[in-house]
Amino acid sequence: METSPPPNWPRPRFQPGGGNAMVFYALYGQFPAAIQVSAEKYRTAGVPQGVRIKKVTRQDMPEFPFTGSGISRLLQPQLPEVFASIQSAPECLIITGEVGDPSDLNYLRDVIGLVTYFVDEGAQAVIDPQKLGLYSSESWYQEIFEPQPPKFLNHAVILVTPELGGIKWIHTRGLRKFGRPDLSLRGIAPEHEQGAIDLCNRLIILQAEGTRIPEGEEISVETLPFPMTCHHAGDPDDPDYNNVHVEIRR
Repeated sequence: METSPPPNWPRPRFQPGGGNAMVFYALYGQFPAAIQVSAEKYRTAGVPQGVRIKKVTRQDMPEFPFTGSGISRLLQPQLPEVFASIQSAPECLIITGEVGDPSDLNYLRDVIGLVTYFVDEGAQAVIDPQKLGLYSSESWYQEIFEPQPPKFLNHAVILVTPELGGIKWIHTRGLRKFGRPDLSLRGIAPEHEQGAIDLCNRLIILQAEGTRIPEGEEISVETLPFPMTCHHAGDPDDPDYNNVHVEIRR
């Protein structure tokens, strides 16, 4: 590892006690036995404390993680050719771990740099299971590595799920990588959908920057005609989020 210091990724609104951040990426391809990462090129200081890298082969695991029939229904339509390439990839790298209540985002910067190095050194595809995101090498560079300063909205996803009566459930995934809860707004009428999305975008950025959402906090945006309150719920095993979440309701 070369030692040129990478740029700092601060959290200007950091409030302690928000929880541990979890990083989790799976890469598919064939990777070099020897690793030599340029800190300057990849903006990384190495593997953060609490994070580990594990390689598995087809001999170890005939079906690689996140390639089964359940999750494939969500990932394959994003980039069908890229997902197909995973099925013949001989190796899989898992980069995962937790960082305790981080006051900056340097751990995420470091992991993104490491993933990018492996993208350049043999990865055909990258999966972010927290966001349910699938990347080619090109889309990884464009959406995740190249933006400086980082675009926090690219690290989470806002899902819109139709419910009975024409209403929508608006919720996020991916905020556990910042050590913050995901977001849920249920019973959203079609005319308020954009306002709910605007609110999620606002809270994604605030939480990535370190804000904590207090229990019972009243919150509003110009595009919603009514205030809403925030209530913490769930646990990290909830499959809708793989994270705790905040229910935001009228």
